[in-house]
Amino acid sequence: MKLVIFGLAVSSSWGNGHATLWRGLIASLTSWGHRVVFFERDLPFYAPHRDLKELPPGGELVLYPGWEDVLPRARRELADADVAMVTSYCPDGVAASRLVLDSRAAVKCFYDLDTPVTVERTRAGETVEYLPPEGLGGFDLVLSYTGGMALHALRQELGARRVAPLYGHVDPAAYRATPPKESYRGDLSYLGTYAANRQAALERFFLEPARKLPHRRFVIGGAQYPADFAWTRNLWFVQHLPPPEHPAFYCSSALTLNVTRAPMAAMGYCPSGRLFEAGACGTPVLSDDWEGLDTFFRPGEEILVCRTTEDTVEALSRSPEELSRIGRAARERVLAEHTSEHRARELVALLDPACVEPDAMRT
Repeated sequence: MKLVIFGLAVSSSWGNGHATLWRGLIASLTSWGHRVVFFERDLPFYAPHRDLKELPPGGELVLYPGWEDVLPRARRELADADVAMVTSYCPDGVAASRLVLDSRAAVKCFYDLDTPVTVERTRAGETVEYLPPEGLGGFDLVLSYTGGMALHALRQELGARRVAPLYGHVDPAAYRATPPKESYRGDLSYLGTYAANRQAALERFFLEPARKLPHRRFVIGGAQYPADFAWTRNLWFVQHLPPPEHPAFYCSSALTLNVTRAPMAAMGYCPSGRLFEAGACGTPVLSDDWEGLDTFFRPGEEILVCRTTEDTVEALSRSPEELSRIGRAARERVLAEHTSEHRARELVALLDPACVEPDAMRT
C-alpha cells in the first residue's frame, strides 16, 4: 500500500509533539513493506531545529518551499497512491485537500490531531486555515487523535461521513529505561511546549506545589515559554529537548506530570503522547483527569490522577517503591496496547478500501 501524506512536520519536534508520533507510525508501516511519502513545507520555524533528516527505507520526506513549487510532484505521487491523507495544521491544508479529493486514491483521509481545538474554533466562527471551506464530507475517512465527544462533533458539525480515533502511541525501541542525567534530575518533571490553554492546570498541579515544597526540585522541559513565566527558585528549565533525550529526561525524575490542553480535556478520550512515552520508560505518571483516562491506564495502579494541588503534594510523598511499582505497571500496559505498531495495525485496518462504510464509527 502506498500512502501519500500532507502534514505539518515530521522533520522537527521543536514545539511539535506530533513529529515523534509520525516517526513511529511510519517506521512500523515501512517495516511491513508499505510505502509512505510525507509532504512537509519547509517552514522557517522548523528549519533551524530539524532532528530528522530522512525517513526509514520505504519512506520519503518531501520538503518543499511553496505549494506551487511542489504541485507537479504531489500530482505524480497521488497518481498511484492507495491512500491520500491531509492532516490538521498542514500549512497548505485547503489546497492539499482539494488535490486529494480530486485524486484517484482509493481512500481519501483527513487526520485531525487536535480535534477539540478545531471544533472550538469552528464553533467560535473562526476560519480554520487547514480545513476545506465545505467541511470534511468529501473524505472517505476522518481520523481523530481524540475520541469520545470529538467524534460526534466531527460528524455533526464538520460533516464527516466516517470517523474513527487513532490515538497516541510510542515506539518502544526509542523510549525505554535509560540512565538518569544530573542535569534533568528532579522530584517532579514536566515535558511540554508552552500553551496558554494548559497554563491554569500547570499552575495548579506543578507551579503551586513547587511553591509549597521549596525543598523539592521541579524540572520543566520544553519550548516557547514566555519571559514572564512564573519561575521559582526550586524550578529548573531545560530548553527544547530533541526526542533522543526524552527517555533520560523522564528517567531522571521520581514522577512526571502530564497536563492536557483545556479544550481536549473538556471533550475527553485525549491521551497525550507523553503518557505513552513516559510509560514506556517505566516512569510513573501523574496526570490531570478527563473522561476516558481509565480506558488507557488503570488509575491508582498504572497512573496517578490529580485534581487539586494537594493531589500533587500527596503523590510526591509516596515511597520510591510504590512509585516504581506504578511505573512498571504502566510500562507493561504500554507495551501490551499502546505502541506505534499497535496503532499502525489499526490504521492499516481502517484504510483497507473494503472497510470503508459511510455509517461505520468507533468510540
